[in-house]
Amino acid sequence: MSLLLSMEDCASDEENYCSDRDSLDGIENEEPEFQCAPPKGSTTKVITKESLLAAQREDLRNVMEMLSLREHHARTLLIHYRWDVERLVAVLVEKGKACLFAEAGVTVVEHQDLDSSLHSIVMCDICMEGVPGGEATRVDCGHCFCNNCWTEHFMVKINEGQSRRIRCMAHKCNSICDEAVVRNLVSKRHPDMAEKFDRFLLESYIEDNKRVKWCPSAPHCGNAIRIEDDEFCEVECSCGLQFCFSCLSEAHSPCSCVMWQLWVKKCRDESETVNWITAHTQPCPKCHKPVEKNGGCNLVSCICGQAFCWLCGGATGRDHTWSSITGHSCGRFKVEGEKKSERAKRDHYRYIHYYNRYRAHTDSFKQESKLKETIQERVSITEERDSRLRDFSWVNNGLYRLFRSRRVLSYSYPFAFYMFGDELFKDEMTKEESEIKQHLFEDQQQQLEANVEKLSKILEEPFDQYSEDKVMEIRMQVINLSVITDTLCHKLYECIENDLLGSLQFGNHNIAPYKSKGIERASELTACWKSNNRDNYLPSDREASAESDRPSGSGCSDESGCSSRKRARKDGVGGGLFDLNMPAEVIDRN
Repeated sequence: MSLLLSMEDCASDEENYCSDRDSLDGIENEEPEFQCAPPKGSTTKVITKESLLAAQREDLRNVMEMLSLREHHARTLLIHYRWDVERLVAVLVEKGKACLFAEAGVTVVEHQDLDSSLHSIVMCDICMEGVPGGEATRVDCGHCFCNNCWTEHFMVKINEGQSRRIRCMAHKCNSICDEAVVRNLVSKRHPDMAEKFDRFLLESYIEDNKRVKWCPSAPHCGNAIRIEDDEFCEVECSCGLQFCFSCLSEAHSPCSCVMWQLWVKKCRDESETVNWITAHTQPCPKCHKPVEKNGGCNLVSCICGQAFCWLCGGATGRDHTWSSITGHSCGRFKVEGEKKSERAKRDHYRYIHYYNRYRAHTDSFKQESKLKETIQERVSITEERDSRLRDFSWVNNGLYRLFRSRRVLSYSYPFAFYMFGDELFKDEMTKEESEIKQHLFEDQQQQLEANVEKLSKILEEPFDQYSEDKVMEIRMQVINLSVITDTLCHKLYECIENDLLGSLQFGNHNIAPYKSKGIERASELTACWKSNNRDNYLPSDREASAESDRPSGSGCSDESGCSSRKRARKDGVGGGLFDLNMPAEVIDRN
């Protein structure tokens, strides 16, 4: 039962961790390499409800300007290519504009407008009724149907959740309908559904974009995060939550996403309880309930009254001596039964080994996070004295490095559990290769662990009670150990990426890269931009449709929204700070 409770504690680890930004709050750090402000040119952006439209317009403008398209055509292209402008450009260069448009369902064709035949009768091929030309709509692909059929078609697609790409009703026509046509016709009958349609189009920038994801905070902060580089990274939202962008769980590097999901499941479900029951109990042959032996005699009794032999599990009578049971003999060796029991015991003890160490570093971090207040008091006492030592940024840097390294150590044990076990890589490595790689990894892990413990011990020293010479000695030790632990973290990650995961042939296990400055904090995306050439862009479909009661698929008014500039991409990965998750109580408090 105690083991089961500890596993439930493990399931709430993301609430137990507090971020090192929160842990170091109030301790001044003058070192430029540990600045808390996000660096210029941050590669991750926070998209709020206010800036979502501007973020979408940014990519729309790029495509509209590049291909001289209207807004709804540009949006259709971007939704089809999951808002990946680089992929869109690659297809354009490789296959040409015609193929690009055909694959996405974009049709840019000049067709005869219905204004010249408003009083003529148009035959609708859907309802097979003739309607006046003013009650029919022709879309970009040239197909014309009555407004009632169009409206019913649009409403069905919106209710089915297909509003981002509503195709023409004509048989085998893959053209995507003009969103201005959809909005105009649906709003006349159901204004609420038209608003729903607009919301779906706006949120498609997040739902269909592989570089943008909602922040997984609970309760939800309403923000989304946009990245510019590799999706296998860890980010921090403006609400303070740090998470893995790939799987949206807590930041778990150096564990891969697959490993971490398996580890969380293993700690939450009853898999290890089953292993313990298999290793330490025998099922009753009558009621099949697990029975644990509490004495030395091999004749045991279940609560249902059935007696059976502990060695083989067979039902027996109650007459027995110290060495044998009357009328029963089970001296024959049974290979399968022994193998199953021994394997269950081995797997259980192996899990307990890694779980206890994972849990120990998690608990150590929680205890060490309380050092902040203690060190603040010690710094204040030391500053009140007439001392030549005024700069205590080394304490701040040492604390940050301790938290950072402690977290790396904590997640290195779930990684080792799966890297050198039989669950994932049994067919990737021979037993000899696995042992060699395990020794290599454990050497790196032990070196890091030893230096982290040294740093933790030194930071707990009551330096406010020491002489200046002793404080200077502690200062040099903290600075040296901070550099050593950071170097060892780099080496541990290099060992994982190059020697362990890099040699795999079949598995896809990517981890977020190690950054000395920690997880990058996303900067706020500006809600709008000023541009001198905004009048050169084509008008938006929304404004074009507002000029006419009957949509005609074209527009001519200028757009009054915020114009945008092209997104600047950087080759390097920006460095932020801190990679420890805020607990739920801290998020609620903030």
